[in-house]
Amino acid sequence: MIDIAASDFRHPRRHVRLDTILRLRWLAVLGQLAAIFIVLQGLEFDLPVIPCLAIIGLSALLNLGLQIAFNPMQRLEPRYAAALLALNIIELAALLFLTGGLQNPFSFLFLAPVLISATALPSRLTMALGALAVACASILVFFYMPLPWDAEEPLVLPPIYLFGVWLSIVVAIGVTSLYAFQVTEEARELADALAATELVLAREQHLTQLDGLAAAAAHELGTPLSTIVLISRELERALQDNAQVSADIKTLREQAQRCRDILSKITQLSSTGAPFDRMKLSTLIEEIVAPHRDFGVAIKVRIAVAGSKEPVGTRNPAILYGVGNILENALDFARSAVEVNAWWNNDSVEIVISDDGPGFAPDILKRIGEPYLSRRRGAEDTQSEHSGLGLGVFIARTLLERTGAKISFTNRIFPDHGAVVSVVWPRHRFEAGESGEENAEADA
Repeated sequence: MIDIAASDFRHPRRHVRLDTILRLRWLAVLGQLAAIFIVLQGLEFDLPVIPCLAIIGLSALLNLGLQIAFNPMQRLEPRYAAALLALNIIELAALLFLTGGLQNPFSFLFLAPVLISATALPSRLTMALGALAVACASILVFFYMPLPWDAEEPLVLPPIYLFGVWLSIVVAIGVTSLYAFQVTEEARELADALAATELVLAREQHLTQLDGLAAAAAHELGTPLSTIVLISRELERALQDNAQVSADIKTLREQAQRCRDILSKITQLSSTGAPFDRMKLSTLIEEIVAPHRDFGVAIKVRIAVAGSKEPVGTRNPAILYGVGNILENALDFARSAVEVNAWWNNDSVEIVISDDGPGFAPDILKRIGEPYLSRRRGAEDTQSEHSGLGLGVFIARTLLERTGAKISFTNRIFPDHGAVVSVVWPRHRFEAGESGEENAEADA
């Protein structure tokens, strides 16, 4: 198995750029000025214009000061971004206080800063901003300057309506913020999980490149070593009378020949079509199972006898890692035994791994394979899982699907208990190996 450290790929929570906050604040300033102009000129309401313009002017001056003092492209620390969003909420509350409180339909703009925080800032800051918005809305239920309705037909809203507006704002802040946070967090987790998968593939590719470099080095070093062996043999013959020198030259020739033999073995192991590059299905399963024997859980391997010839596939690291990870998970949950069954026909190749553990919980059965979905048994396992990544099944499934496999997760039929994972390849994809995968991707 490949050990993956969180620091290798895990990206920190994104920070908001100052330019983004300033754009939103300028948009708010323009929107507020437009609203005041429309109310004054269109609806002919007698608003406290000077206090409203003073609040908007202070907001504009702050924007200008921030643009001049700081680089707009810099990333803000979460607490500073939250402070600017909190200032937006307070400015909006002050304007609403002057223009009717919750009777003003623009009171729902309390949602905007909280939603922005939910998509970009830590949850604790989002909850704090949500609490601030709810507090401001609660104050505006009781304290506000009423709108100057028509004196002949004044509009008096009942308290129950204002309570409904307040409740709708509170519920909207909670529900929409939670939804936005959940969607954004899942997107981040998926990006991190894909990064982990790419890291696994990159490391395997790195090993393949090292393998090629070793073959190239063996080929390039072969010629000078052959020259050394040839010259040392001639010197050994020419200096037969000098026993001491002849013995040293013989040792030199033997060591050079030994280097040639070592390089020859490297070339054989690195060459395409070498004996270990392709293996039978039974040999592949044994290589996967061997490291997990003698750990307190019996592993039973059953290879079905079929009428067709046993499939022979490429020694694909993606298959070794993917099936090995599924086997390792089965061993984690098994009580006493894990079964690995394999069979094939002319059309497909299938490996089924089952255990006698508790099986998959119904609430996660349909979600298995999603990133960061994990459930361990026992306190020790839980503690170790929190310190890990919980990406094993996701990475295994992604790698196996890249080889053309289809993976299904089920439980054993009652009264039996335990999990069952089936991995099925089209036979031509399994036997084609990596080259077949590349051809299939090119055809697509």
